[in-house]
Amino acid sequence: MKMQINGKAVEACGGEFFDVKNPATGELIDRVPMGSENDVDMAVGAAAAASGGWAATSPQQRGVILYRAAGIVRQKKDELAVLLTREQGKPLFEAKNEIEGFANVLEYYCGLAGSLRGDFVTVPQNGYAFTAKKPLGVCAAIIPWNMPALIMAWKIGPALISGNTVVLKPASNTPLTNLALASVLNEAGLPAGVLNVVTGPGNSVGEALVRSREVKKISFTGESGTGKRVAELAAGGMKRVTLELGGSDPMLVCDDAEIESAAIGALRGRFYNCGQTCTAVKRVYVFESVAEEFIKKLEAGIRNLRVGNGLDGNISVGPLNNLSQWEYVKGLVTEIKEKDEGKVLTGGKVPEGCEYEKGYFFEPSLVVDVPRDSRLLNEEVFGPVLPVVTVKDLDEAIEEANNTRYGLGASLWTKNLDRIRTGCEKLNAGVVWINQHLKVAPEVPFGGVKESGMGRENGPDALLEYMDTKTIMLKV
Repeated sequence: MKMQINGKAVEACGGEFFDVKNPATGELIDRVPMGSENDVDMAVGAAAAASGGWAATSPQQRGVILYRAAGIVRQKKDELAVLLTREQGKPLFEAKNEIEGFANVLEYYCGLAGSLRGDFVTVPQNGYAFTAKKPLGVCAAIIPWNMPALIMAWKIGPALISGNTVVLKPASNTPLTNLALASVLNEAGLPAGVLNVVTGPGNSVGEALVRSREVKKISFTGESGTGKRVAELAAGGMKRVTLELGGSDPMLVCDDAEIESAAIGALRGRFYNCGQTCTAVKRVYVFESVAEEFIKKLEAGIRNLRVGNGLDGNISVGPLNNLSQWEYVKGLVTEIKEKDEGKVLTGGKVPEGCEYEKGYFFEPSLVVDVPRDSRLLNEEVFGPVLPVVTVKDLDEAIEEANNTRYGLGASLWTKNLDRIRTGCEKLNAGVVWINQHLKVAPEVPFGGVKESGMGRENGPDALLEYMDTKTIMLKV
């Protein structure tokens, strides 16, 4: 599959390629061009050339194109989902939901097309003041491998509907679905150069995008350390930046919670996408009085999860996406066992059997009696391992939950309105869920605090990230 620049499928200037492999089997799926700074320059140039015409297109016309693209995506949902599962590893039903999510986001921003307007105010002694919303111009989107289709939509939806052109850099592990979705947008009538996709490594393609003088805005989703690097480079050009970074989301289970629902919430919130989600449940703090019941139900649920190739319709959890993640998770659990930093109740190893030999599989794992200084509680663990810690009360749970450099999401499970109010006020997170976790709708803002990032995606707030406000003073 080739890159998409100026509405055409092209190879890299250097003529090099890299392999994209199935994390469940190790099989080669496709070879993709190894982009370079020269390819970025071409893509940015195409986006800059298309910028004026696209900005002059009415928001309603832009919306028609995005709506048409969403319809084509729905028609091709099954084949796109298979492609996503093959390169990312997630179960096919999760891949189908993600492709649906891509279409949902585009349709949502189509609905906002008519709301793109400025404001008006009478200013005593100075006449009238108007504000106009203007697109920024060329925007860069750098996306990760865990949710490549959905996060692509989060970035291009508000960027395109507000009149910007985009250069997208997919993750090197999962570029195929992004390239296929870009082709759908071209098929739907998106003008040449409005959306361009350059594949290649972050240290060349990504940095070239951030450094480019023509690029006015960077939207990055990924690891916090890389996000800091993006912010540093972008500061030199005074570029707008949206950073959606790592998370170590806590789940707080009170003694009045519906324990069955909370256990199911923890199960789905941790092991969806093999635990490779920024807002996954990473840590559970449960009141001592209900801990035994909660842990027993959670353990039973985890034992029923079936690990395997995402294309197998009967599996619950696919493989980890890549070798480095697999080795990290294995090493972390080995360290827990060797240092006696917790008790592994279930899982904790690579599954046995010939069907697992070539993939990056790891058993869904539950760990209790975890010390507060454990890496399992203090790092962002992108994998199917869940630690559960007992606490006395809500004050202790909130204190432990906030004891992290991250602040993306958190969930509180209780029926008590006073506890809900306390949790909403005191939990340091960009998103607080009550009696649910991991749900992210296109209509509501999403983002974090502390080292989990800056800016917001989704909802009307996201549009503001892609527009300048021009003030016009008029006296007659």
